[in-house]
Amino acid sequence: MFLNNKVRSRPVYRMSVTLIAIWCLCFQFSIPRDTKGQANGAADLVFKNGNIYTVDAARSWAEAIAIKNQKIVYLGTNAGLQQFVSNTTKVVDLQGKMVLPGFHDSHVHLVTGGMLLSQCNLSNISTIPGILDAVRNYRLKHPDKKWITGSGWELPIFKDANPSKELLDQIVPDVPVYLEAADGHSAWVNSKALTIAGIGRATPDPPKGHIEREPKSGEPTGTLREAAKSLVERKIPNPSKEDYEAGLKNALLMANRFGITSVQEANASEEILGTYLDLDRRGELSVRVTAAIHVDSRKGESQIPDLIKLREKYQSRRLKADAAKIFADGVIESHTAALLSPYLDRPNYSGPANYSVELLNKLITSLDRAGFQIHIHAIGDRAIRMSLDAYEAAQLTNGRRDARHHIAHLELIDPDDVPRFARLGVIANFQALWAYADSYITDLTEPQLGPKRSRWLYPIGSVVKTGAIVVGGSDWSVTSMNPLDAIQVALTRRALDDVTGKSWIPEERVDLQTMIAAYTINGAYLSHQEKENGSIEVGKLADLVVLDQNLFVVPAQSIHNVKVLLTLIDGKEVFRDASFAAIK
Repeated sequence: MFLNNKVRSRPVYRMSVTLIAIWCLCFQFSIPRDTKGQANGAADLVFKNGNIYTVDAARSWAEAIAIKNQKIVYLGTNAGLQQFVSNTTKVVDLQGKMVLPGFHDSHVHLVTGGMLLSQCNLSNISTIPGILDAVRNYRLKHPDKKWITGSGWELPIFKDANPSKELLDQIVPDVPVYLEAADGHSAWVNSKALTIAGIGRATPDPPKGHIEREPKSGEPTGTLREAAKSLVERKIPNPSKEDYEAGLKNALLMANRFGITSVQEANASEEILGTYLDLDRRGELSVRVTAAIHVDSRKGESQIPDLIKLREKYQSRRLKADAAKIFADGVIESHTAALLSPYLDRPNYSGPANYSVELLNKLITSLDRAGFQIHIHAIGDRAIRMSLDAYEAAQLTNGRRDARHHIAHLELIDPDDVPRFARLGVIANFQALWAYADSYITDLTEPQLGPKRSRWLYPIGSVVKTGAIVVGGSDWSVTSMNPLDAIQVALTRRALDDVTGKSWIPEERVDLQTMIAAYTINGAYLSHQEKENGSIEVGKLADLVVLDQNLFVVPAQSIHNVKVLLTLIDGKEVFRDASFAAIK
């Protein structure tokens, strides 16, 4: 099947640049025979002189495309293009630039991420003084705000990933402050916020949450984990409809700038669904959206009728809400991921799962029976095993269907579970940008797991070798939305700016073909769109991205520097770099 990519014995990223260039030139002589659709007459738009990697079943190349009425009507050589050109056709000379199918981000939070852009942004700040300066400056610029909210601080910056309320009290003592960590699983608050929420020494941990406390006094430190965040969150004034819409618009600009034309919205409330619907009805939704509706772990199967109503209500031209989002556990760094064996610093503690085995099996079986695609967050090896077991239980009860269920993140997979993705037809949804030895790994993850388990962190290559379908997602706003960043790390297992360093778990590297497929045809398959987009073929919708360089020619460590020049959805421009000639 074209979705299951073969792993080469010598992957593309290990070839020299010269060999890759020769290989690409050879492909020019394997351009598929000129193909055209049923449409007659001139095309609306044509591209010529391109390096067009189609991602079709044969992974063929072409040099020209013609688009008419939103669809591709021709693909092949420049010579065969002429019959589609008239004096009304827009003609773009690509001058050798690369064309790919539009990218699919299979795990992203567009609306909430976009809303965070207008809040106190702590992303890419690597020191405590730098973070405090950012909070102080935000307060000075917004003196009338009743709450200071924001996100983006990195857990490894603080000892034990546990920032204190006193640090915030020094700079913002008078209004409540709520700052989410970059991973979204912890929050840092000041004393004012704790007081408003009624959190003190005697406050018990909420179910599936943890209040970090001073060892001697038991007083809250100011760091809240998982469900404990909601104790403060529910006191924050609700965003307005305008806030949601402005957030989505900002996020769409970013997504299109990175060549993204389809997404899986990873965790949608009704407010988020309504925002997507409103923009789509006005013709302003510039990506295709499959939304996963948030599943409340406290309600179990009783909420399914309400989920069905939301699924029926929120369907439009570019929006479908036929997926359900389940959080199976938390994250390793804050000891909230569910592990098969204990954390090394807590010998009797393996982390909490958000469901018992019985409840998770029942919930997933019922959601599957109701026709939902299921999108699970699972980080720890126990949470991943529970998720696979639950999918298997659903198949045994309901029969196997074309569900295309998936599990996102997949940080620590027990080797015994690696073959189960292919066997069960479960799609592996990796955030490949995380697969290198950053401070999260070296300071907070590997010390908790030890070397034997750490070997199986983000085992993308092992999963690919089983024949499982692998897709790629960003989890933005947690980390960069740019697919090219994640593609590069999957090839190198090094930081983006690390040109010559040692690859982290190098046996888990994958090749370029695999990762392009993960962000194109496989992403389309996940969203049940592979007949409409995901590859460049006659009859498919013209969702395309133009890059300034050929990914098969540039060194692997430079892929993140490649620029998106043009993004089309339905053959219409939704982003164009200023350096690229306008389509006139």
